[in-house]
Amino acid sequence: MIVAKFGGTSVSTKEGIQTIRMVAGRRGDDATVVVVSALAGVTDLLFSAFSTPHDAELAFTKIRERHETLVREVFKDEPTRVRVMAYVDEKLKAVRGTVAGSDGSEATKDTVISYGEIMSSYFVSEAVSASGSRAQQVIATELIVTDDRFGDAEFIPGPTKENAQKVLVPLLEAGMTPVVTGFIGRAPDGRTTTLGRGGSDYTASILGLSLGANSIEIWKEVDGIMTTDPRIVPTARVVPELAFEEACELAYFGAKVLHPKTILPAMEADIPVKVLNTFNPSAPGTTIVSNFFERKMKSHTVEAFSFKKHITIIHVRSPEFFDGNGLMARIFALFEKYRTSVDVIATSVVSISLTIDDETNLEPLLSELSAFGQVSVEREKAIVCVVGGSINAAGVAGEMFTALGKSGIAVAMISQAASGVSTTFVVDEHDAEKAIRVLHETYIGK
Repeated sequence: MIVAKFGGTSVSTKEGIQTIRMVAGRRGDDATVVVVSALAGVTDLLFSAFSTPHDAELAFTKIRERHETLVREVFKDEPTRVRVMAYVDEKLKAVRGTVAGSDGSEATKDTVISYGEIMSSYFVSEAVSASGSRAQQVIATELIVTDDRFGDAEFIPGPTKENAQKVLVPLLEAGMTPVVTGFIGRAPDGRTTTLGRGGSDYTASILGLSLGANSIEIWKEVDGIMTTDPRIVPTARVVPELAFEEACELAYFGAKVLHPKTILPAMEADIPVKVLNTFNPSAPGTTIVSNFFERKMKSHTVEAFSFKKHITIIHVRSPEFFDGNGLMARIFALFEKYRTSVDVIATSVVSISLTIDDETNLEPLLSELSAFGQVSVEREKAIVCVVGGSINAAGVAGEMFTALGKSGIAVAMISQAASGVSTTFVVDEHDAEKAIRVLHETYIGK
């Protein structure tokens, strides 16, 4: 069994729909579950419907036009066009009613933005059926049970697995291709929730876990995970294979192909994830495998680089660190208290330095940290992340920082994973892209 997810760009063009039809109609031993996002831009338009009545009507008009244009490109027969657009109009009417009676709550917003995926899943199921395969729309509120954190819900494994087996397996056994709405789920009280950034990828991973899939395919508009952002290094190339840990590190520190949370269920279930290109389906893509230590044996290089800007360093210097039993725990308790995540940590005998990317609660945090000693802050920094099987090999770190030094790039902090998954370091924000270019040339080539 394969779970194949298609993003907004993939479902928004005739060419993308052709790839979806190809994937859904693959013959052989593998049954396929298709997961789809809303058409590109539709979720943002649905959000804008909460601004003013004028903005809402403008959004609804654009959403209808976007669907109608694609329907005319994809379907040849008029009866199917009429049927699909009648469904879109029916859902837009429901959205209008929800927005008109909105209380402005996050729960209401989740209900409204869920319609993007509801409309696209019906459209895609009809498109697959029109190509000769049998397809069935499935709205994920029938499948994925979540908590009630609207806007960023977390799935509940037990009932989700039970629902997926009950709803999807009979369809697959009957030779149908389920076309499932990405991004959405259902709270225990029945209200619609959304899964946050990367929600449709997350849906695919959740269903892969729930169904015991052989693999999960994430179809996007790129050939795979690249050695770095090709906008910075035009010669960046596809990385054929990465471990989950490496992919998560790259994603967390700026790579946009996958959100780190989205592949955690696949990682837990030891299911490989393939990143493939909807518009170049013959390309091999990137395969993300579960075991870094096995992959490391096959890798003898630094594989890829990413970076994250708008970083702030907090330095805490205190004599108590020399003999401060429990001091570190008390400091991290403050970061937990103010819901401030820490990315990189460096310690010495008398100090600790930490990086954050959210200053929302910085002032009260600094006030309480000052009780431990002298506190200082550095802004406009960036974190660079480097992954690959040889990160811990002799001479790699020396070569890396020698190359940066020769290019005049100062390094403020360094953190290296003991497992060898990654090295991260902090530079001035204006040096981040230069650092990526220098390292890419050093390890990958021009």
